[in-house]
Amino acid sequence: MILGLVSAGGGGVEHRLRLEVAVPAARRGWRLAITLTPTAARWLEAAGEVARLRSLTDLPVRWESRLPDEPKPYPMPDAFLFVPATANSVAKLAVGISDNQAMTALNEAVGTPGVPVVVRPQANPAQRAHPRWEAHLETLLSYGVHIADGPSDDPWEPLLDLIEAL
Repeated sequence: MILGLVSAGGGGVEHRLRLEVAVPAARRGWRLAITLTPTAARWLEAAGEVARLRSLTDLPVRWESRLPDEPKPYPMPDAFLFVPATANSVAKLAVGISDNQAMTALNEAVGTPGVPVVVRPQANPAQRAHPRWEAHLETLLSYGVHIADGPSDDPWEPLLDLIEAL
């Protein structure tokens, strides 16, 4: 089973993604298809985490789109976990903006019947107070996306239990 693990540049991603999600998912038997937003990729590269993530999967860790004549590097994952999902990325997903590889993968997943998508928002109080925040979450819920909201310091590993229960 392939897990599409998508991350945006939310605070702590450079310390938490591998340890709290990628390693536990690989131990559970998931084959990881890791896709990063450009900001997350920059942060993870600076922290030396991209190479560590690559060591956990036989699939490419992606953040750049492929060329038109290149084949897709793997089939559609069986499920997607988007952690952390910044306010910017939540808004893009709600309205279908695919302006980077991570958002393209997620928008395709949302449009593919039978592929569960779990989103863990990470937004500060001012971002959550924006007049469209709740509407974006409601829109995603109406698409069948599962929203796993919680305090930003809550552990991420339990999100794998949610994915596996879907």
